[in-house]
Amino acid sequence: MSHSLRIIGFDPGLIRTGWGVIECQGNSLKHVAHGTVSPPKDLDFSERLKFLFEKLMSILQSYTPREAAVEETFVNKNPTSTLKLGMARGVVMLAPAQFGLRVGEYSANRVKKTVVGVGHAEKDQVLMMVRRLLPTSNCQEVDAADALAVAICHGHFLQTQERWGTVA
Repeated sequence: MSHSLRIIGFDPGLIRTGWGVIECQGNSLKHVAHGTVSPPKDLDFSERLKFLFEKLMSILQSYTPREAAVEETFVNKNPTSTLKLGMARGVVMLAPAQFGLRVGEYSANRVKKTVVGVGHAEKDQVLMMVRRLLPTSNCQEVDAADALAVAICHGHFLQTQERWGTVA
């Protein structure tokens, strides 16, 4: 990746969706921005999804990434929670697609293995490594750190694909 590439990563959630924007150039990573979106709990479910979508579209318009990546969700024991999280994840995937971006998807284990070196790392380990890889981020929120980790994972994936000649 000889040119600079801006990537946004998302850690989907209905209570809190983490987002993080980085710039990759070769092996160099640069923090751009990060945060969380938390739809008000007193809204109807459909209104919470709409709130999430609108906030994500605003973030995409503000930071104009060229690539997006989303962490895959795991299945909870509670089917209703799993279904609602899946709907939130759908909104998180729709926003960058609506913005015209290709959306990469990565399992939590793959993200953790890429960033921490261990597929079953704890959230605080991910936060620590994100702070080490992106020292100017001063990231304090685990959801935002997870989103930055997803962006880092996507950048690593693209760099690997380019190295092997499978990405234009």
